[in-house]
Amino acid sequence: MPIIGAVDDDHNVRDLVRHALEAEGHIVLAFADAPPALRAFETGPFDLVIADIRMPQLDGIELLRRLRRKSDVPAILLTGSGEETDELVALGVGADDFIRKPFSPQVLIERVGAVLRRPRSARSVGDKQISENVIVCGHLHLDKDRHACAWKGIPVKLSATEFRLLESLAIRPGKLKSREALTSIIGYGQAAIYSRSLDTHIKRLRQKLRAVDETFNEIDTVHGVGYRFSDSRE
Repeated sequence: MPIIGAVDDDHNVRDLVRHALEAEGHIVLAFADAPPALRAFETGPFDLVIADIRMPQLDGIELLRRLRRKSDVPAILLTGSGEETDELVALGVGADDFIRKPFSPQVLIERVGAVLRRPRSARSVGDKQISENVIVCGHLHLDKDRHACAWKGIPVKLSATEFRLLESLAIRPGKLKSREALTSIIGYGQAAIYSRSLDTHIKRLRQKLRAVDETFNEIDTVHGVGYRFSDSRE
């Protein structure tokens, strides 16, 4: 039976989640506060995490951001806000789905079932989780299905080429990626032209990431050789 962790400071929501999912045969462990829930999620054998975004001690976004450093457990975030920003940020930090309140037990059951049925092909390498479609490396989250990038939970809009370049660098942090290998992502033809184009794309990529975090400095240049993603977190 799937083990599901649910955290919400509203006892009515906790009761709804627990009763609806237990009736489907799931084991549900409910938490009123995020800090003890996070400790349990990081160490326990959970199959799914459900967390409210708006909580007093630690909000659901930060809870999931911290959890993603150690675990790729599927997660659904809840919110009573009608702001689209909540959904974008939730997906950016690695949420598998997003449910707006109020919701019916049947909607919850269907969403939970859909997430649990998804194949989880991710493998962990230190603080990095890699799957066929998702890369989580430190503060960076890349979702190839949605062509979505987020840094520290903040969405970053990238072009298709910028996304592919960042993916190529982030999938092996600390490892030098040659100019030739990165240039092949941009296109083939006149090498000198594409080599100059590579530098332009990297410059724009840095600018976009620094626009959401002025301290971003993770893309290192090895002059004449290539680039690497350093993953040097605070």
